[in-house]
Amino acid sequence: MSATADLAAKLEQLRAAIGHHDYRYYVLDDPEISDAEYDRLFRELVDLESANPELITPDSPTQRVGGAPHAGFATVEHVIPMLSLDNVFTLDELHDFGRRLNARLDQDHSITFSAEPKLDGMAISIRYEAGLLAVAATRGDGRTGEDVTHNVRTIGAVPLRLIGKDFPDILEVRGEVFMPRAGFAELNQRAIENGEKAFANPRNAAAGSLRQLDPKVAASRPLSIFVYGTGIVTGVKLPDRHSQMLLQLAEWGFRICPETSVVTGIDGCIEYYERLRTLREALPYEIDGVVYKVDDYALQAKLGFVARAPRWAIAHKFPAQEQLTTVRAIDWQVGRTGAITPVARLEPVAVGGVVVANATLHNLDELERKDVRVGDTVSIRRAGDVIPEVVNVLLDQRPPGTVAAHLPDNCPVCGSAVSRPEGEAIARCSGGLYCMAQRKESLKHFVSRRALDIEGLGSKLIDQLVDKEIVRTPADLFDSSRVNVASLASLERMAAKSAEKLIHAIERSRSVSLGRFLYAIGIREVGEATAQNLADYFGNLAALRDAAIDPSALQVVPDVGPVVAQHIATFFGQRHNCEVLDRLAGSGGALQIIESDGRRSDVSADFLGKIFVVTGTLSSLSRDQAKDEIRRRGGKAAGSVSRQTDYLVCGDNPGSKLEKAEQLGVTVLDEAAFTALLRRQA
Repeated sequence: MSATADLAAKLEQLRAAIGHHDYRYYVLDDPEISDAEYDRLFRELVDLESANPELITPDSPTQRVGGAPHAGFATVEHVIPMLSLDNVFTLDELHDFGRRLNARLDQDHSITFSAEPKLDGMAISIRYEAGLLAVAATRGDGRTGEDVTHNVRTIGAVPLRLIGKDFPDILEVRGEVFMPRAGFAELNQRAIENGEKAFANPRNAAAGSLRQLDPKVAASRPLSIFVYGTGIVTGVKLPDRHSQMLLQLAEWGFRICPETSVVTGIDGCIEYYERLRTLREALPYEIDGVVYKVDDYALQAKLGFVARAPRWAIAHKFPAQEQLTTVRAIDWQVGRTGAITPVARLEPVAVGGVVVANATLHNLDELERKDVRVGDTVSIRRAGDVIPEVVNVLLDQRPPGTVAAHLPDNCPVCGSAVSRPEGEAIARCSGGLYCMAQRKESLKHFVSRRALDIEGLGSKLIDQLVDKEIVRTPADLFDSSRVNVASLASLERMAAKSAEKLIHAIERSRSVSLGRFLYAIGIREVGEATAQNLADYFGNLAALRDAAIDPSALQVVPDVGPVVAQHIATFFGQRHNCEVLDRLAGSGGALQIIESDGRRSDVSADFLGKIFVVTGTLSSLSRDQAKDEIRRRGGKAAGSVSRQTDYLVCGDNPGSKLEKAEQLGVTVLDEAAFTALLRRQA
């Protein structure tokens, strides 16, 4: 394999790992690795892509803010994306940040920063219209979040009506919902007294409170908020500096963090950092670092953004917290793609205020490099996550007779053979959909929002369906002899009415585009973009299956290199996968696969290279279907309106995107005009 192919494979492995951990962190609220390890993976990907920009792909985590909205809430689209911040961990990195700013601004004098604590809570956006609270949403994936208005309204620190008269027509404030230390302690004490499970940390408590369907639960929790910025603002002239904007927000009734300060230059940032690190444990709320923002808005505009974060702001993280404990056992977990991951089971220890008993070892290479053994004393690092990482082994404290851990020959779940391709860090179970661990995760991926999008079929239901052997493969979901009102109603927390609703959702999912279907079936390293490219090129499933006999025939498709081609060939070469595909999409199969003409023969001159944004409710097709039609014809479906947008497709109740499109002079198409455009082929 060439050096370029090796690098491409490494990048794909990193992207897949980061995408998985984004999902665990942002969607499931069940992270598997520490913040420190996630930061390490992301920084490694950024560094490799920066050095090899020709290998950057549209679906790379660096091109977006990882992560998707919670399925249980209505969604809210952010007019201005809620981006995350890049991080620095050392003084050298902070000085590099300062030098980059001066170089981009073509100056050498000190910059004024607004500095503030980096709160350990949950980011929120709150929109006010004519001074009244209209909607509140979580960050979600940065462009689309969860509607949590009903819970945010219960927070005493959130004004329902703005103070004064000179407030904007529309004001979107952004901040952090958190739970103060004292309130968190009282909440857990009540839980223990009532025989309930205590929360692991204040951040989880705040996030869990905001995701309650019953606002009475959120109202009973000691939540608070600090506002630290704005999104869209109309109808008023804003201050010239961020620090002045915070003072203005305070005048309108918002709570601003009292530790926020204005500092001069990187030296001022360092002084602020050291002061906050000293105060950290005495503060009434949890923080994990500080944030520096260029104070002057004009300079912010000049500095601009990268794909994932603003250039004018940086988060300076505190050192990760560490403790010593001993390793009780080393177990092996099996993921959706069959990846076998080592996990250290620990003597429980309090790290950063949280009792932990498990630590990730990431992969076999990491396990062998650190040489972690049962009985070892290890240093555990935590940076806000529930599952920390093993930093190193204290070899001078190793007891005699310890034995190095080895990769098991057989899957610990299904007993199938475990293989580890030469040169790869990840070993995999060969059981595929027959392995219960893979079965559950594959099904969860299959029904997820970007795949079949079966509303109401969540993780806990899938766990029960698999455990009771009602469902073994995705095809079983559409087998009425297995999945019906009676079988669903027998599950925990299900009744006849909710079972009927889920059956209707399954029926609605029977019609699916080829691109979504290829993404849903879970071929290794085939993300949404690659799946769509395969659909666009081959047009139908039969043609792709025929081509997969020879992996080299797949490499004519954009973004499909030798590694991905081999994964595709392996998937279609496994008999049990083909049996499931035949039940799903074969003659008389459960699904109607919406095919294209293949090789992009459906590309339209009206769409090719044009950027479309879809908003509101369309009567003839869903928004996702409209986006699929746009992509099939060579267009790009974006999530927000900008000066680069060519068309806004506008259905009923379009919201603020229509207003922004009109302000920018973007061509607006109603549903009739859009449908007519779809019919016109090049």
